[in-house]
Amino acid sequence: MKFGPRLPRQVRVYGMFFVYAFALGGIFPRLGDIQLGLGIGEGALGAALIGPGAGTLVALTFAGPLIERFGYRPTLIAAIPMIGLIEALATLAGGPVMLFAILFGSGLLIGATEIIINVEADRTEFALGRRVMNRAHAFWSFGFFAAGLTGALAKNFAISPTLHLFGLVPVILLGTILVLGRFEAAPHRPVKQVTKKPRFASPTPGILILVTFTMSAMLLEGAGADWSAIFMRDQWGTAPFLNGFAVAIGAFMQGSVRYFADGFVQRYGPLAVARVMVVTLGVGALAVVFGPGPGFALLGFGLIGAGTSGIFPLAMSAAAQRTDRPAAINVAALAQLSFSAFLIGPPMLGWLAEAYGIVTVYAVCLPLILISWFTARSLVSGQAPGARAVADNG
Repeated sequence: MKFGPRLPRQVRVYGMFFVYAFALGGIFPRLGDIQLGLGIGEGALGAALIGPGAGTLVALTFAGPLIERFGYRPTLIAAIPMIGLIEALATLAGGPVMLFAILFGSGLLIGATEIIINVEADRTEFALGRRVMNRAHAFWSFGFFAAGLTGALAKNFAISPTLHLFGLVPVILLGTILVLGRFEAAPHRPVKQVTKKPRFASPTPGILILVTFTMSAMLLEGAGADWSAIFMRDQWGTAPFLNGFAVAIGAFMQGSVRYFADGFVQRYGPLAVARVMVVTLGVGALAVVFGPGPGFALLGFGLIGAGTSGIFPLAMSAAAQRTDRPAAINVAALAQLSFSAFLIGPPMLGWLAEAYGIVTVYAVCLPLILISWFTARSLVSGQAPGARAVADNG
């Protein structure tokens, strides 16, 4: 049975990205409170936070056939509210092992949702004859911002993480129904030749350079989500609202830049845009690591969000445009390695934070930003001559 408002196809895509990110992002402003409730250090918390990343990687590898069997609409309507519910249940964990196990379950649902919404955005682009992917990811960032802001307000009014996250579940359920009640998957892209994509696509040297280019952005984006609220609390002793707002400001700036990113790339070319973003990322990280006060840290988190906004999408486009083998294989290889770094790397930084202080989470990423600058040229290498000429514009 179909229910809910009738929405244009692209609006429904934007809505599913938003509500999914809102469900996913609720727990991040409360990680510091969960840590204090469990009485554990950053190392143990980081180990537990590997749970959702591990579950996501399992789902990205094996969930495709199950999703096709059950269908996109039923899977999303079940998975998105369940992500919010599982994150609420995580606040009741009795220790880091239980927290890992619960969050592993959320990771399975996150992986399934990632597959569906990105495939749907791609098919919608083809159906409409225009690009919507970057803007769709902008709405993902806006959803994460809304979750971060809600968490900051909950912290400000001393609402417990359990009450806060369980209170979000009916909101997420209502949003899911409104957005997806009448959802029908876009038609498949027509294909002339079917290339079976392996479960793990081995990277070529060119893809490994692209992975290296994305590493600073992937680690800093994940570190902003996992550790920024704890950074503000431990490094500067700021008020609870500002602790949670550190998560929100990065997502807001990331979404704002993503919303207009396609126009920038079309006008100036991917290389010029990438280098501006790398510089922005570097300035943001320096402000967090060396800034003399919490205001500089918040500015830094905002700049990190802006800097990370386009680096991975630009690398994905470059992988798809390489001429050495089918685009699907190159995209899969880049996505699997870079996404693994995004999911697993930042939680592992918790051990550094516990041993050497929370500021080291961001300090260790500074050399990677320099590497991203020097590997940005990989965005326009390995392409057909005509594509390279356009890409190198600016």
